[in-house]
Amino acid sequence: MNRRAILAAPALAAPLLAQAQGAPRIVSEDHMIPAKDAGPAAGTGQGIELFLRNKRPEGMAAFTPGRTVLMVHGATYPAHTAFDLPLGGLSWMDYIAGRGFDVWSLDLRGYGRSTRPPEMAQPPEANPPLVRGETAVTDIAAASEFIRNRRGIGRCVHFGYSWGTALMGRYAAGNAAAVERLVLYAPVWLRTTASLADPGGDLGAYRWVTQEQARARRGAGVPEAARATLVPAGWFEHWAGVTWATDPEGLRRNPQALRAPNGSVADGREFWAAGRPFYEPQRITAPTLLVLGEWDQDTPPAMAQALFPLLSASPGKRLVLLGEGTHGMWMERNRGALFQAVQVFLEEAAS
Repeated sequence: MNRRAILAAPALAAPLLAQAQGAPRIVSEDHMIPAKDAGPAAGTGQGIELFLRNKRPEGMAAFTPGRTVLMVHGATYPAHTAFDLPLGGLSWMDYIAGRGFDVWSLDLRGYGRSTRPPEMAQPPEANPPLVRGETAVTDIAAASEFIRNRRGIGRCVHFGYSWGTALMGRYAAGNAAAVERLVLYAPVWLRTTASLADPGGDLGAYRWVTQEQARARRGAGVPEAARATLVPAGWFEHWAGVTWATDPEGLRRNPQALRAPNGSVADGREFWAAGRPFYEPQRITAPTLLVLGEWDQDTPPAMAQALFPLLSASPGKRLVLLGEGTHGMWMERNRGALFQAVQVFLEEAAS
């Protein structure tokens, strides 16, 4: 069994992204698919639909498990405005697709362009936390099933970021036959530090998040000398503009704010902060990559280091700690090192 821990340097970023400029033309498709519990057949009648974005090389006609990737987001922001955000002319999805992959991103219910539960139209204190982990995992199951059926494959690669790592870990532990490989970027595990996503106090159905709150959270753990140059000029503003625009209700507030379901925060209190795992890593049988930045304060490196040995049934498991990066390294000047670390893992056995 091949088990490796690697420290990657940010100097890898420049050649990686330069190489991607000659990639083939990428086509994009958006889909709205029904959630598994949405509609009269499920007894809810709520009509929950999930937003899936697909990118792939033009003319791609053959689809395989190792080159089909489903990406899911974290606790606060949607997938498509992160993974498909063209920074410096290139998004992460563009990069993966440009390397010959069929890549998908999923907005869970309550996020981005997916349906918001009706409780989100009410004051937050009127309802308990929305979109708990169990519900989110059913959304992942719906998306995975849709993709695999559409492409005629039995398995695909599953990729989770932050809270999404807990969801993908839970899915992989219970659905081994559907998971080709597993990527856990900024993995959540048992907490010894406070969650930066937890606002404290009583939890309502959702929380309001402003752009200034997001900016302050991004700077956590970054040495003072690196703060001014960590995120290239205009990148944060570009991301914030497209992300906050996904919530028309929040755009009417002053300052503008984004509604984020509190189910992930409730999960954090019930599981991670209480020393209770949300999933059993020893049940994951797919090759698994844990990857994160050294300055990550949301999911500190100690979490990944504690999780890594518990992946006892994962062949070729790998832990990659990236220098000079935070929880949001995908939007930072060293993002190429992150892209490369993931891509090497994806391509080493892609079929």
